[in-house]
Amino acid sequence: MLSDGYHDVDPTKIVTVETSLQMFARPPERQAPAGGDYRLVRLDAITAAEYLDLYRAVGRDWLWFMRLALSEAELLAIVRDPGVEVYRLEAPGGVGILELDFREEGECELAFFGVSPGLVGTGAGRWLMAQALELAWSRPIRRLWVHTCTLDHQGAVAFYMRSGFVPFRRRVEITDDPRHLGKSPRDSAPHFPMIGG
Repeated sequence: MLSDGYHDVDPTKIVTVETSLQMFARPPERQAPAGGDYRLVRLDAITAAEYLDLYRAVGRDWLWFMRLALSEAELLAIVRDPGVEVYRLEAPGGVGILELDFREEGECELAFFGVSPGLVGTGAGRWLMAQALELAWSRPIRRLWVHTCTLDHQGAVAFYMRSGFVPFRRRVEITDDPRHLGKSPRDSAPHFPMIGG
């Protein structure tokens, strides 16, 4: 455990607080948002380029980088695994990503979830979460879980809790800033500007 107080960090690193949340049963359905011309498309034979385009469209502002660090072979081994389902939300004004990972028996990880900037605050996220819960709990799982961090939208933890998830762990992650490595554009995550080099 980190001790109370301040801790120096290399300026080429990023530090986030990760919150993990879980549920052990399907929650009551929330009322669907009004309106919205939404369509969910499963991407079974997705290419690495298609996946990364979608990943960047949703995650660029939040400095999503984990999948950008993988080789094409490593990425395809995950997203084309029979235990992983990748979906694209198509909607006027943007897209969304939903990735469900069933590779751990009896569990599902909501591995990636979000909407592009033009859909934030429109109800598209609530609609997408309703689809995620339906898809996950239609399988024989005992646990659905997700993690988010302080680089994500400031309402992410509250959104997941309203959706039925309960926090169970909080931890600090320190990693290389992908903008320094050239894995993410230097102007990504304007709410967390680059410092150093």
